[in-house]
Amino acid sequence: MTARRVLGLQAGYYLATGAWAVVHRDSFERVTGRKTDYWLVRTVGALAVAVGAALAVGARRSTPSAESVALAVGAGVAFSAADVVGVAAGRLRPVYLGDTAMHMLLAVLALAARRRPGAPA
Repeated sequence: MTARRVLGLQAGYYLATGAWAVVHRDSFERVTGRKTDYWLVRTVGALAVAVGAALAVGARRSTPSAESVALAVGAGVAFSAADVVGVAAGRLRPVYLGDTAMHMLLAVLALAARRRPGAPA
């Protein structure tokens, strides 16, 4: 899979999940559990939208920049760490581990596509 395609998929995932947390609290909490500090959910959702938008811009380039790939990998690791720590502490439902799997898959694919033999550095 090309880096452009991976970044495009990751952008779509971040845009969709980030916007969902911001615009539809009821359905978001039905799946992820009740939140006491919803301002924090909205903040993280807005940041996910911002990252998704930046990845979408990077995916439009014929060869995504190293910065776009670094953002893809870094965001995937950061979101995953927050999910795992939250689930382990009992603050987040285990459904977040599915989110972790998606973040890590996309991060690994972005890194692998960038390091593919013949891929520009």
